[in-house]
Amino acid sequence: MTKLKAIIIDDEPLAINVLKNYISQVKELELEKTFSNAIDASSFLQNNEIDLIFLDINMPILDGLEFLQSLNTVPMVVITTAHEKYALKSFELQAIDYLVKPIPFPRFLKAVHRILSLKQGITKPDHNSTSEKRSIFVKVDKKKMQKVYLDEIVVIESLKDYIRIKTTSAKYIVHKTLGSFTDELPSDKFIRIHRSYTIAIDKVNTVEGNSVEIDGIRYTIGRSYIAEVKEIILNNSID
Repeated sequence: MTKLKAIIIDDEPLAINVLKNYISQVKELELEKTFSNAIDASSFLQNNEIDLIFLDINMPILDGLEFLQSLNTVPMVVITTAHEKYALKSFELQAIDYLVKPIPFPRFLKAVHRILSLKQGITKPDHNSTSEKRSIFVKVDKKKMQKVYLDEIVVIESLKDYIRIKTTSAKYIVHKTLGSFTDELPSDKFIRIHRSYTIAIDKVNTVEGNSVEIDGIRYTIGRSYIAEVKEIILNNSID
């Protein structure tokens, strides 16, 4: 198997040295170059093709997520950071994995194995494929990030500082407010109908009075939401 060409982007020399050591122990990886900032890495990528980026987030001038969003062609990316709070955004930007510093070698190796399995039979993953099911990752406990496919979400219910996400196959409790989570969802697929509920528009079975029915359960539409909700849901049924 041809070695995967990798670069490291991190403003911490110690973190770079740790990753350099780890990469040297994996025969399938070849380290091309290291960068202490995303600006220099961006210039390098304009003239060089690589397979994999180990990317820190908190860096001066241009942070890792801004750098990732700026790329026209995105190689496979593994986020390496001391902070867990960027996990959701990283996965939305199609990061392959998310490693929290200090990174144990077994966890690094697990990420590499995942990358190698993705490379089998393909040259590069298509990060812009419209046929791929859209998904998000939500933190369901202190460390576990759960993938949830958007087209399987039915209802999101507010539980004060938490929300309950009901899908076609499971339910998840997430430490997040309904407003902030709704803002992360595509507005053409989901709509807030009440201070306590956001629903998937295409899962609505009936609209009656000030409520909608989904899978035999009725959900009240809040007075301040009712005009917009009815217009959007009824117009959506025509499209």
